[in-house]
Amino acid sequence: MKIELFPIKTRIVRPPKDEIWDIVDQLEVKDGDIVFITSKIIAIHQGRTIKKTEISKEELIQKEADRILSYPYHSTAGDYDIHLTVAHGVLIPAAGIDESNAEGHFVMWPEDIDKFCQEVRKRLMKKFKLKKLGIVATDSHTTPLRWGVTGITIGLAGIEPLRDIRGEKDLFDHELHLTQVDLIDPLTTLAVKAMGESSEGTPIVIMRGDMDIPFSDDGSMRNFKIKPEEDLYWPLLETMQETKKSKN
Repeated sequence: MKIELFPIKTRIVRPPKDEIWDIVDQLEVKDGDIVFITSKIIAIHQGRTIKKTEISKEELIQKEADRILSYPYHSTAGDYDIHLTVAHGVLIPAAGIDESNAEGHFVMWPEDIDKFCQEVRKRLMKKFKLKKLGIVATDSHTTPLRWGVTGITIGLAGIEPLRDIRGEKDLFDHELHLTQVDLIDPLTTLAVKAMGESSEGTPIVIMRGDMDIPFSDDGSMRNFKIKPEEDLYWPLLETMQETKKSKN
């Protein structure tokens, strides 16, 4: 399996709103590529930002999150107030709200992310006359009991993110009852690593090669996310307080 990564350096995408179609139109893609785009520039493209002077981060988190658990965090790096949340079907700190490289703004997660990925896909497929192309929206993500951030998929189009192997047999002829293989997040982690986390200015990565992932016009996050009540970690998630948003 050979995979190539091509980080794309772009102009600065500036809050409060800055459409990125000019950036998309400059991409050079081939049949079978997957284009990874960081959620931040998608959110700014949509105008999903707000000045820090207009609202506190805590208030904004309450508006964006479905569930929240707030607590003081003490570490060798300092003391912080942490807000662990479930937002947009993802367990993530601070409802995914970002304030780095944001020029005095809070940047929220984008809306209708699959739809945006479909729009990008259609635009590029038409331009280059392609048959197979994947578009993936990404964000940084923490892993419990691990230092450091990796990457997570928050929206996609053109690929199937799961391989269902329930009903297949293992090496000892035992039937698998629960196992589904996450095909896209490992690739997203590679892409996010290539993007960088500070001043690299490469919010897009094109991935090319033998990625062993099925392309599909119907691919979406629809069947990829688990309802909290059906998740293995529900006993932990249940302890989190529901917000007004989740009750509406």
